[in-house]
Amino acid sequence: MVKKNIFSILVALIIMYLSLANSHTFDKVSFINIPNIDKVVHFGMYFGLMSVIILENRKAIKSTSHLFLTGLIPLFYGILMEILQATLTLTRTGSFYDALANSVGILVSILLWLWIKPLKKEIIR
Repeated sequence: MVKKNIFSILVALIIMYLSLANSHTFDKVSFINIPNIDKVVHFGMYFGLMSVIILENRKAIKSTSHLFLTGLIPLFYGILMEILQATLTLTRTGSFYDALANSVGILVSILLWLWIKPLKKEIIR
């Protein structure tokens, strides 16, 4: 199971590092001064995580409901990261809006897969 999902685990570990690292680690990126850019980053991280999960498990996901149930894994992981930011770190805070951006990234990944999967079958015919 771990071997089959190695890229999902690696992406999750990278997200964990980025979520729990000291906020001063990212001071060097201050040249990007766009308001709420972190929400775009959250969207991208969880879009990427869900996309990797889908790709690694595409043969095992048999239905739309199974796909949405699979989406609960990164959803709860993202909520956990926000809770850990609020409780374990001194320079980070958990945010409802970050969790919302995570959720939107997951949802867009799922919807994109549902749109692409039939197209892929049509192209193969």
